[in-house]
Amino acid sequence: MIKAIGNSFFIAGRYLLYHKGRSLILIIALAIILFVPVFLNIIVSQSRKQLSSRADDTPLILGAPGSSLDLAMSNLYFVAKQPASITYQDAIDIEQSGLATAIPLHTGFRVGDFRIVGTTLDYFEHRQLNIKDGRLMAMLGEAVVGASAARRLNCSAGDSLVSTPENFIDIAGQYPLKMKVTGVLAATGTADDEAVFVDLRTSWVIAGLGHGHQDLSKNKDPSITLKSDDKNTVTANAKLITYIEITAKNLASFHFHGDDSGFPISSAILVPKDEKSKALLLGRYQNPSQSQTRQLIRPPLIMQELIDAIFRIKTVLDVVVIVVAISTALTILLVFILSLRLRARELTTIFRLGCGRLTTAGFVIAELFLIAAASLILAALLITLTNHWGHTLLIQMLQER
Repeated sequence: MIKAIGNSFFIAGRYLLYHKGRSLILIIALAIILFVPVFLNIIVSQSRKQLSSRADDTPLILGAPGSSLDLAMSNLYFVAKQPASITYQDAIDIEQSGLATAIPLHTGFRVGDFRIVGTTLDYFEHRQLNIKDGRLMAMLGEAVVGASAARRLNCSAGDSLVSTPENFIDIAGQYPLKMKVTGVLAATGTADDEAVFVDLRTSWVIAGLGHGHQDLSKNKDPSITLKSDDKNTVTANAKLITYIEITAKNLASFHFHGDDSGFPISSAILVPKDEKSKALLLGRYQNPSQSQTRQLIRPPLIMQELIDAIFRIKTVLDVVVIVVAISTALTILLVFILSLRLRARELTTIFRLGCGRLTTAGFVIAELFLIAAASLILAALLITLTNHWGHTLLIQMLQER
């Protein structure tokens, strides 16, 4: 009996290898039928976990009026679409009120495909980010890189990164800034892995609000001087060298024009002292005079609305997948039946050679079993890859939104 079963599987395996093109198509089709429903469940489950956990760690976000979802996604996932800016004074006012800790974020620039996040050291403490290699930034012009960004940019502590200009033909606008990488963050499986972090003031330097240049008092080239007056005020022309890298030697030359309280930030994470402070802040920004210039959102509520929308879409997709799966399965069954009819002469020959009907049926059943087993193995492999890389794919999808 065992020998007969073994022979059936051997013959079926040889036949499938001989007709490997047809067999491969059947295996892939069945694997997709098995994989797609599980894939949807995994992605939706990971979406819910990812969106909920990061939002729950972010009590309140202060930003400019507009789409609350865009503001939440910009703050939580540093997406490419940037909302309007607010000023650093808004964060200062929150701090001075004593109601919450304000963590400013400036997310307007990039290094290649990775968002530069200008913030303070409070952000690393709030997100519980740890350094894997090197140290946190301590000086203007220094950067800390997320785990995934470091891997894809092929950089480590001690290397340098250059910011990507937003407009290559704007010669009077932002200068690319060469930043020294002082550390690489440990992987967290969140959007922080895909970001480059700098001090808030460094992001203002990239924006052109601050710069450093050669000391005019020590300048010996008269062609650089545009004009001077009796008060020793010297105005230079465009020939003046402006530094694109901040080092210990030229750090003192970097300065900002204007009051930094009026400088822009993308948003601010607010961490209230307690529930009473949170209620007071929400009440303050529901005031019509405040709501026209600023909005205060609760990310957990915004993300829950998004999750609910995802589940509604998934319900529709489940029905579609079931219908498509049934149709595909019936098509595969039809193909297999037609294949048997085309192979009728082969099966007749096998019968005439002395194989009984049970042996012939065993050969067909073994063929079906091998195709099903190969499909299950392929589907299991795809499901394993999805479980492992699904959260990374999800974060990239969110950031490309």
